[in-house]
Amino acid sequence: MVDLESEVPPLPPRYRFRDLLLGDQGWQNDDRVQVEFYMNENTFKERLKLFFIKNQRSSLRIRLFNFSLKLLSCLLYIIRVLLENPSQGNEWSHIFWVNRSLPLWGLQVSVALISLFETILLGYLSYKGNIWEQILRIPFILEIINAVPFIISIFWPSLRNLFVPVFINCWLAKHALENMINDLHRAIQRTQSAMFNQVLILISTLLCLIFTCICGIQHLERIGKKLNLFDSLYFCIVTFSTVGFGDVTPETWSSKLFVVAMICVALVVLPIQFEQLAYLWMERQKSGGNYSRHRAQTEKHVVLCVSSLKIDLLMDFLNEFYAHPRLQDYYVVILCPTEMDVQVRRVLQIPMWSQRVIYLQGSALKDQDLLRAKMDDAEACFILSSRCEVDRTSSDHQTILRAWAVKDFAPNCPLYVQILKPENKFHIKFADHVVCEEEFKYAMLALNCICPATSTLITLLVHTSRGQEGQQSPEQWQKMYGRCSGNEVYHIVLEESTFFAEYEGKSFTYASFHAHKKFGVCLIGVRREDNKNILLNPGPRYIMNATDICFYINITKEENSAFKNQDQQKKSNVSRSFYHGPSRLPVHSIIASMGTVAIDLQDTSCRSTSGPTLSLPTEGSKEIRRPSIAPVLEVADTSSIQTCDLLSDQSEDETTPDEEISSNLEYAKGYPPYSPYIGSSPTFCHLLHEKVPFCCLRLDKSCQHNYYEDAKAYGFKNKLIIVAAETAGNGLYNFIVPLRAYYRPKKELNPIVLLLDNPPDMHFLDAICWFPMVYYMVGSIDNLDDLLRCGVTFAANMVVVDKESTMSAEEDYMADAKTIVNVQTLFRLFSSLSIITELTHPANMRFMQFRAKDCYSLALSKLEKKEREKGSNLAFMFRLPFAAGRVFSISMLDTLLYQSFVKDYMISITRLLLGLDTTPGSGFLCSMKITEDDLWIRTYARLYQKLCSSTGDVPIGIYRTESQKLTTSESREIASQDWTSSLVSRKYSVNHLKSQISISVEEWEDTKDSKEQSHHRSNHRNSTSSDQSDHPLLRRKSMQWARRLSRKGPKHSGKTAEKITQQRLNLYRRSERQELAELVKNRMKHLGLSTVGYDEMNDHQSTLSYILINPSPDTRLELNDVVYLIRPDPLAYLPNSEPSRKNSICNAMGQDSREETQL
Repeated sequence: MVDLESEVPPLPPRYRFRDLLLGDQGWQNDDRVQVEFYMNENTFKERLKLFFIKNQRSSLRIRLFNFSLKLLSCLLYIIRVLLENPSQGNEWSHIFWVNRSLPLWGLQVSVALISLFETILLGYLSYKGNIWEQILRIPFILEIINAVPFIISIFWPSLRNLFVPVFINCWLAKHALENMINDLHRAIQRTQSAMFNQVLILISTLLCLIFTCICGIQHLERIGKKLNLFDSLYFCIVTFSTVGFGDVTPETWSSKLFVVAMICVALVVLPIQFEQLAYLWMERQKSGGNYSRHRAQTEKHVVLCVSSLKIDLLMDFLNEFYAHPRLQDYYVVILCPTEMDVQVRRVLQIPMWSQRVIYLQGSALKDQDLLRAKMDDAEACFILSSRCEVDRTSSDHQTILRAWAVKDFAPNCPLYVQILKPENKFHIKFADHVVCEEEFKYAMLALNCICPATSTLITLLVHTSRGQEGQQSPEQWQKMYGRCSGNEVYHIVLEESTFFAEYEGKSFTYASFHAHKKFGVCLIGVRREDNKNILLNPGPRYIMNATDICFYINITKEENSAFKNQDQQKKSNVSRSFYHGPSRLPVHSIIASMGTVAIDLQDTSCRSTSGPTLSLPTEGSKEIRRPSIAPVLEVADTSSIQTCDLLSDQSEDETTPDEEISSNLEYAKGYPPYSPYIGSSPTFCHLLHEKVPFCCLRLDKSCQHNYYEDAKAYGFKNKLIIVAAETAGNGLYNFIVPLRAYYRPKKELNPIVLLLDNPPDMHFLDAICWFPMVYYMVGSIDNLDDLLRCGVTFAANMVVVDKESTMSAEEDYMADAKTIVNVQTLFRLFSSLSIITELTHPANMRFMQFRAKDCYSLALSKLEKKEREKGSNLAFMFRLPFAAGRVFSISMLDTLLYQSFVKDYMISITRLLLGLDTTPGSGFLCSMKITEDDLWIRTYARLYQKLCSSTGDVPIGIYRTESQKLTTSESREIASQDWTSSLVSRKYSVNHLKSQISISVEEWEDTKDSKEQSHHRSNHRNSTSSDQSDHPLLRRKSMQWARRLSRKGPKHSGKTAEKITQQRLNLYRRSERQELAELVKNRMKHLGLSTVGYDEMNDHQSTLSYILINPSPDTRLELNDVVYLIRPDPLAYLPNSEPSRKNSICNAMGQDSREETQL
């Protein structure tokens, strides 16, 4: 074994004596270099490069000026030819010398100077290490030929009449035109077809050939026939059209040789142009050639490895990757084993992408293909899995092999890997960044049940946007929603920040509140310089250091922001310092200094994990003074934050001692003893003291331990959370863990029911049997009986997970057909149920909760099309199901992996927000609801202050629900339906009452008539031969008999027909909602289930919900707003707390700490 110390080179002699005097520390301090970042962007060369090359609009103007300059030089040449008098003689001096007037010479010299200066400047700016590459370029050589003789003639006047072939500037004009077209497409975001571009190049090439031939023939024939420009044009057209009349022919051998050369060039160049035009659609179909080593060393590129490339995947990657300004010079090399798709080929032929994207057909498992892609020189390698395959495990295996192959070929290339199943994640732990799809998916769906629309919140945070979506809409909520969707997570060092530099040495909550109040940014987390772990909201005890890296949410990063200092801001700062001056003092000192001002003191009791309690002032204080909020302390006061057992719920303190003992005996807090896969992050959770037998986990079947056979029989206090999935994969474990985390109060734990198509295996049951109130049931959402047995009628949320067997279809977008129709059925049957659906394709979310005659949805569809035409990456964001968090597609999170190339912290922050990782001292995501008692706070800024000063929570956004504005036709239709249903019910009650009354009257009349009939029977028989008109009694009797006949004879048939008609009318007129409700109730009665609690008429279709990420401080709070919070870690406030312990019941310690807190 080689001794490592012997390989260390000795110190230079000048440091040896210094080390004896100062030691190693003095030497280290002497050689420390302070590095300033982003300095290369401020150099003069970078500014020129930004103006002449990088900026599309300024570069377009420069190229347009260059194109005009070349045309001007050609025009000056034509003017010189027209003004020149043809001289007699056949002397060769006429070829080398021409007659050029002094003004014309001055103009040509000026054009030459400008052109040469611009060429040298652009060559200097585009210099990449090889000077000969710049010198030997054909445009540079042509520029030297045209410009240098004119510049020499300035110092040598005898050369002013020297002939210079200025007409070849037409080729430089053609080159400038090509570059100008590319910049034009980039600047105005045009997606013209490559065919148009190729036709334009062909026409310009043909014109340049003809113009060069015209000028060359005319000049060489000065010693021959003295042809003018028109005769030369005539000759060239006749010659190139292969007509050849012969009336105009060249005489000198030089002109004949020039014609031969031009014909040869035309025979070579024009067929090439036509061939490129004819076979343009075949260019990208081939393997793509090689990415040259020289380009790989002088240019930056990334490699995208996929098994099959779809258009949606490609556009999501390109739009997100090139959304960052510093990635504009990067090239994307796609390495795919299959041939290019027709749609992909059409997109890559667009000039905007054809200059940046290179498609190589090959395999990542072959070294020669990796060498073609120059993987060892790549800045990064993205390896994506194919999620549309039926066998997702096989897709993961292919991804693992690709990652191993790339790591073996290029060990220093950063890897960004996407994996599907969590059990395969440990095979690629060596990768720099890994996103496991099922981990993120299930954790996000779980948080959707307790923090509404978490999936929409995370999706908007990981998408790059400028917040311009919806700004042209007349709807106010769309403007606010679109503006706030531009917020992203950024980072900056505290001492280099204008936002946070003044908060050095102050608490985190103080810095977060005042930064939001002053600049409108939301500080959510920090990271120490010597620590790799990110802490989300470390709490008021965390003191900000100068070297801390701050993570904040804002529309744009601080480097792109401009700050304006105003006198009013200075005055407000002075007045603010008057009140915040003594904020370093304890709370009782603040009270003494502020006199009788009413403030809410910090909560000195045990912190609640269920939600911040925004306490109102007492009723007496309301009448005397206006309620105010306590200031946020610069440094946390130890006297105000007493130590207490924060592992115990606040809800436990409110219970009786007997209930507390029983709850402590039932649940414990610790780490799950068994994990279904390798690589899962340990999370402190609510657990049972003993694992539940597997037979008790089955919800719909009784066993020897319990006799319950449906969810209603269990008598749960909280509503259910039902998860409908095909199989119980290991990723489903990540759905349970966030809902059973230790910071969730016991009283708020919702029972979880897994509705599985296939029975789970024993390994999965062994993992979930330690969690309280977790059950499973074999069934499907297709079956109404299974839904009713699992308790869908009193469930809070229904999560429908996309099935693996339906992810692939003959038509790509039909993969979600079954899921969409099933969810639509659920939506119609149980309208009050909150359904959260996962789809394969985001484009299909427009079919969720589909209503064909909904004018509002049609208006949103038009808005989506407009945003897509503008180039928005979030065109689907205005769909009501997505805005409300009721639909989600895992492909939306692909941008998380792409964004991590620029922001390497985004995956860690997302995992912390979703609860997939738990870092000691880091907070967690939760929510609170604004009630009527909280409306006194009024604005978001005051709520921010209230939370920071009382519970230490940091709000990051609002989930708002508003009543949907209906059009006149919709309101009339709904009103007519309501009126019809009420009218039908009234008619039914009136008819029912009339039928009862008529029956009683008929019975009485029948009885009376029978008596009269028996009394007058004999008289009636005797009077049959007499006239009834003369006997009133007989006439009355006959009328009674006719009336009885109309009632008695056809009585049963008439009443039956009338009843059937009325039933048909009621059945026709009753609403579809009542019919569906009747169907559900009949099935519940058939299954022996109680119909109590089934809300048949509750319909939330008239509301819309959306998210406001980091709203402005003056945003008004509204009733039922849900505020997203990042709450500090309760374990961080425990003295000598060890998170590594298995169980932390700690009853005695909890009681002692609570007694101390109450003091």
